[in-house]
Amino acid sequence: MSPDNDLHRQLEAMRPLLVRFAVLQLRNEALAEDAVQDALIAVLEKPDGYAGQSTLRTYVTGILKFKIIDNLRRSTRERQIETADEQSEDDAIDALFARDGHTNEMPRQWGDPERTLEQKDFFAVLEVCLEKLPAKTARIFMMREWLELETEEICKELAITTSNAWVLLYRARLRLRECLDLNWFGKRA
Repeated sequence: MSPDNDLHRQLEAMRPLLVRFAVLQLRNEALAEDAVQDALIAVLEKPDGYAGQSTLRTYVTGILKFKIIDNLRRSTRERQIETADEQSEDDAIDALFARDGHTNEMPRQWGDPERTLEQKDFFAVLEVCLEKLPAKTARIFMMREWLELETEEICKELAITTSNAWVLLYRARLRLRECLDLNWFGKRA
């Protein structure tokens, strides 16, 4: 079997997991499929991008994360116009406005800007706390909590035992809790 065929086979085997991950993030199956397709194309265009640095699955997942982030950013800037059967896009746009030029529907609430900023600040502090963890501890935490990988998958990927994985996760949670207590929750009194 040629290396290209082997890569295609491995990517095809990963596809359902990647789509599931993307659907969880994007909440739209079509957008998730597009993001996965873009990630797979990126891997095929540069198949040796991960050589010696990570596994193929980690490499593909990393690319997919950036595709999802790009999609989320784009969706906050753009709003898709949905047309009914036999309705043109121009008619759909015209239907959004009354004869006097005002919108038919009030714009939705933008939320609380202070709360949004507060959340961004929290994640910045969390990121700093993660960077303070030992590399292997931070990696296992992110694999479990962010990528939502099963313990068996993590153990196989990192070549560690299940008990070692649980100890590392416990230590990660303790250190993150301590760091967040000092750098986030303690400052909010």
